[in-house]
Amino acid sequence: QVQLVESGGGLVQPGGSLRLSCAASGTIFSPNTMGWYRQAPGKERELVAAITSGGSINYADSVKGRFAISRANAKNTVYLQMNSLKPEDTAVYYCKTYSIYYNPRDHWGQGTQVTVSA
Repeated sequence: QVQLVESGGGLVQPGGSLRLSCAASGTIFSPNTMGWYRQAPGKERELVAAITSGGSINYADSVKGRFAISRANAKNTVYLQMNSLKPEDTAVYYCKTYSIYYNPRDHWGQGTQVTVSA
């Protein structure tokens, strides 16, 4: 029903920046939520940031002040600007979208690797 494709991951030094993009295609309904999650080796997948079609935003405490989420609704695309990156930000980052009109209600992208290392 909905397909998500992430891009923008890579290797960056501590203190550097990356911008992730997630493009959604297929049958898109509103209202919906799009967000970013991450999973580090040996850890549980966790919410990084989410944004609704109405513009409401939620961030994990660990990224507040460093990351910024935004979306371009006309393009069905969500972005994650990551600044002041730390080694503990290293993880696979996944895009997710949710709507009560989707079946299934959750759709996930394949993930993009972010590695922060000197």
